[in-house]
Amino acid sequence: MIVLAIDTAGVDCSAALYDSAAGKVLSAVTETIGKGHAERLMAVIDEALAAANLQLAAVERVAVVIGPGSFTGIRVGVAAARGLALALGVGSVGVTTLEVLARSHLAEHPGQPVVAAMDAKRSEVYAQAFAADGLPLNEPAALSPEDVSKLVESLSATPVGSWVRSPAEGAAGFEGRDRFDIAMVARIGAEKAEDAGRPKPLYLRGPDAKPQTGFALARARE
Repeated sequence: MIVLAIDTAGVDCSAALYDSAAGKVLSAVTETIGKGHAERLMAVIDEALAAANLQLAAVERVAVVIGPGSFTGIRVGVAAARGLALALGVGSVGVTTLEVLARSHLAEHPGQPVVAAMDAKRSEVYAQAFAADGLPLNEPAALSPEDVSKLVESLSATPVGSWVRSPAEGAAGFEGRDRFDIAMVARIGAEKAEDAGRPKPLYLRGPDAKPQTGFALARARE
């Protein structure tokens, strides 16, 4: 099965092609852009297809990162994945940022439970625990730092993610931000059950941007 993986949930705009039968990543393209994913995503997908020497019609499943992460970025990726899957007549699946962080760590450091923990700002952490075999031990949630520390201690787990390595004040560029290995996204997407359902954004809290109040203009009287 040829899987097209898409990630726009963080600072990267990424796409990869993966052959699940061969267990091989055919191509992977990542642009670290911070924002503007909607403008770059289709070009990145085209680059990944070209690098794999494949046509879009060869894709048999679309996998997309569904969050938690950038509110706007997640919407861009999920909408693109759904649209492509519909046009191709294939299935689509969602992959969370937390499972990508956990599985990426376990691929290099197996044998111990992991707590994926992303700095969510406002004194919150997006977190989820995973067993040594990569299976989730709880549901993803927005927790206090104290609760995450207790979770790590209770499982004798290894914490991974931006909450663990928060950048120093004034750090330049995207240093310390969470990055999601697009090849791992593709592998996880290939493993998902066919009846997993269409991907939908995973938001653990509302968007930071809120409508302004008190600035409405009075309507002119006729």
